[in-house]
Amino acid sequence: MRQSETFSNQLALLRKSLEGDLFEDNVMRLLYSTDASAYKETPLAVIRPKKTADIQKIIEFATANHLTLIPRTAGTSVAGQVVGNGIVVDVSKYMNRILEVNEKEHWVRVQPGVVLDELNLFLQPYGLFFGPETSTSNRCMIGGMTGNNSCGAHSIIYGSTRDHVIEIKAVLSDGREVTFSSLTPEEFKQKCSGNLLENKIYQHISDILSDPENQAEIRKEYPDPDLKRRNNGYAIDLLLETQPFTGSGQPFNFCKLLAGSEGTLAFFTEIKLNLFPLPPKEKGLICVHCHSVDEALRANLLALQHHPDAIEMMDKLVLDLSKDNIGQKPNRFFIHGDPGALLLIEFARNSREELGNIKEAVENDLKAAGYGYDYSIIYGTDIKKVWAVRKAGLGLLSNMPGDAKPVAVTEDTAVNPQVLPEYIEEFKEMLSRYKLHSVYYGHAATGELHLRPILNLKDPKDIELFHTVALETARLVKKYKGSISGEHGDGRLRGEFLPLMVGEKNYRLLCNIKATWDPENIFNAHKITDTPAMNTSLRYAPGQETREIDTVFDFSQTMGILRMAEKCNGSADCRKTSLMGGTMCPSYQATHDEKNTTRARSNMLREFLTLSPKENPFDHKELYEIMDTCLSCKGCKSECPSSVDMAKMKAEFLQHYYDANGIPFRTWAIANIDKIDAWGAIFPSVTNFVLSHQTVSTLLKKMLGFATQRTMPLLSKESLRKWAKHSLNPQGGKYPNGKVYLFNDEFTNYNDTEIGIKAIKLLNRLGYEVVIPQHIESGRAYISKGLIRKARKIASKNVMLLKDLVTAETPLLGIEPSAILSFRDEYPDLVEKALQETANQLATNVFLIDEFLASEIDKGHIQKGQFTSEARKIKYHGHCQQKSVASIAASLKILSFPGNYEVEEIKSGCCGMAGSFGFEKEHYELSMKIGEMVLFPEIRNTPGDVLISAEGTSCRHQIKDGTGRRAFHPVEILYDALIQKQAR
Repeated sequence: MRQSETFSNQLALLRKSLEGDLFEDNVMRLLYSTDASAYKETPLAVIRPKKTADIQKIIEFATANHLTLIPRTAGTSVAGQVVGNGIVVDVSKYMNRILEVNEKEHWVRVQPGVVLDELNLFLQPYGLFFGPETSTSNRCMIGGMTGNNSCGAHSIIYGSTRDHVIEIKAVLSDGREVTFSSLTPEEFKQKCSGNLLENKIYQHISDILSDPENQAEIRKEYPDPDLKRRNNGYAIDLLLETQPFTGSGQPFNFCKLLAGSEGTLAFFTEIKLNLFPLPPKEKGLICVHCHSVDEALRANLLALQHHPDAIEMMDKLVLDLSKDNIGQKPNRFFIHGDPGALLLIEFARNSREELGNIKEAVENDLKAAGYGYDYSIIYGTDIKKVWAVRKAGLGLLSNMPGDAKPVAVTEDTAVNPQVLPEYIEEFKEMLSRYKLHSVYYGHAATGELHLRPILNLKDPKDIELFHTVALETARLVKKYKGSISGEHGDGRLRGEFLPLMVGEKNYRLLCNIKATWDPENIFNAHKITDTPAMNTSLRYAPGQETREIDTVFDFSQTMGILRMAEKCNGSADCRKTSLMGGTMCPSYQATHDEKNTTRARSNMLREFLTLSPKENPFDHKELYEIMDTCLSCKGCKSECPSSVDMAKMKAEFLQHYYDANGIPFRTWAIANIDKIDAWGAIFPSVTNFVLSHQTVSTLLKKMLGFATQRTMPLLSKESLRKWAKHSLNPQGGKYPNGKVYLFNDEFTNYNDTEIGIKAIKLLNRLGYEVVIPQHIESGRAYISKGLIRKARKIASKNVMLLKDLVTAETPLLGIEPSAILSFRDEYPDLVEKALQETANQLATNVFLIDEFLASEIDKGHIQKGQFTSEARKIKYHGHCQQKSVASIAASLKILSFPGNYEVEEIKSGCCGMAGSFGFEKEHYELSMKIGEMVLFPEIRNTPGDVLISAEGTSCRHQIKDGTGRRAFHPVEILYDALIQKQAR
């Protein structure tokens, strides 16, 4: 029997013994071969344990087979900590419970897969929170934070994770679960006695730290003790200053060593954390606009004298990259002029008056020193928008076009803030010698800027520079007694330079510690110690060429579809859950499976489009399966800071996949829904009988591959186009507010005619002439089902038909978001090249009807007196594509326009229907699970006299199927709110 077959059989036996999941298929192994770093190593298998017993069995298996285990949570590491060629053990799926809270003593006990923001959300009612806050806080997990000793923007007051780990329960390499916590000198002495592995690790650390020569060497070589961000190697410098070795200081606690050990010493199962009372609710964020990075760093030293809670910096490049990101554009409101750098200084105090006084004092000091030109202060919920731009920094950097990107190589260096300006000046000089440029942003208050030189890691020359710059930077950091790892850890990226950073003698001590804790090297081998060269095992092969692939959509803005997929840097913003808000990524939010993330789909596209030997690189079933759970909700287009538009890439993929494998009948039927409805509309009552009769419709659904639990959308008695022929514009030409064109989309035309009629009547009553111009269907169904060559013909035809009619004075309005927003979203990249400029021009005058009405309200063309003053409450669910490409602000505005109408947004992401997705039998369960996350429970808990509103036809159908409640389009509600007068 071949060796691989033997190993596979052994994995099969292990799988049977586990309560969790074990995967050895190529797809899962590829998905876990990368993280947010530049590295790639394909694991042998992926395991998702459910409890400690599973972990103990995995450790036993790894020991017997001489394998390494790579612990993983969200996979946001940028130093390659969670990639490796052993077995990835992902605790995020199941080991994610909050176990115990002690409100009186201010601590919480959690499993390693608990998300930081979700923990703090849970702790809010107790008036407590966990202080260290990373920029990845909406998806990073406590296990990863502890492993990397993460910090965050407020580390100036809350320190690092290590500072607040009280206790760790972990499984050692001998399979025993032990608890590490604070020990008195006597308890420490007792731990050193015995023959168990637990005793040996205490004996060994005692021998190391009791040696005067070791003590002197550690104090000489380790970073400046005053540096808050210091994470090089294992923290033996901190253990040295504890009671067994100093006679004073803090009690000994191995948690100081385990925090920052990156899973190389033991496998964490529970973590007990110290908590803080919630900070004062009043916060102020002073946004100091500086002319340069150097000016900002010197202003930072003055700002520190005022004892702020946080100081962060962003340079011009990061700010510029946020201009073209849909999600961050609205958050740029605070930027005035064109600053070379921004310094963000946050204070939390008890009153705005106090904050105002502080702002005045800071501003006076900065002006006196000649630093800055604008010092505006932001309050309230707007602060989150400013921090959102800063937190998006890592992802935004992937928006830089081409193969050269700002890379994580020197991004974690930290020096004492007092010498930060000088250090950065020398760093710039070093880069200039190599003709390189860098991005500068990050934690100015604590001396750590994320310095990312721009390199092309496909180019062998830049791969060498990758190493050279890392080495030169390490030498420079050593000169300033800093740390090359402030919060992101050593991993594969920085371990090579530890002998330089802590000295050869201390490095050997670290290797001895690793060998004592883990004699068989089963825990995350080749991280921190004994790491290979840092420019090996990279995501891209040296000299790798980027395959040029012909596409239907225009991907020229990203220089091709492959580079669009490569924009995903693995930062895992798509792993945030429904508790965190937003839309991306609904299939992950419902399942918590890595394979259902946008990151997973990007990774798979990158792999196959790069390495496929086929002429048609899309022709792979593995790609189809990973793309299948994408709802094409468009959430990623705006919420992914790297602007990865997976819906666009999925549509492109499907077209090429169908080229090779044929178009399934169901796909053809859904794509041609406009034509099918047109035939059905000849005898709508007969069609509706077939669609609604239980027996007949069940047979039809089975034939089409639809879920039999679904109701089918029925046809209106009369199409909107037919109604309009004899009923449009009854006011005899008296329209003081001008003319608009209405796009009669295929869904409004046949299924939601009543909404279309009310929209026209509403516009007429408000003084607008409505004309339905000559056009064809929107092509939305063809786009969503991947038949984009046909969609291209439709888009081009519509652009030609409408280009000479639609202007700023006579705009084109639409009712169904997915149809009308195609003009702004897909059409410009879909039409023939010769029509692209025309399509873009047309798109500037195409609006969702809500947007148009909101704009006319602002112009004073629509008055409150035209609507009822009766009180009404409304709950509104926003359409995914609308939230991504446009905004729901206009919808909320018009719904609350009548005098006493109150509207509340339902904080739901995707409804789960997503066009035909929720109808398809294999997707029905996932579709309903998505609805059950937020939307369905919120509606079920809404009193019957409160109106439910939803923009999309699919959303309204999902709400009806999931809750039994009818949802109304905003124009229906606004029309019904009109004061009834006879038409003029």
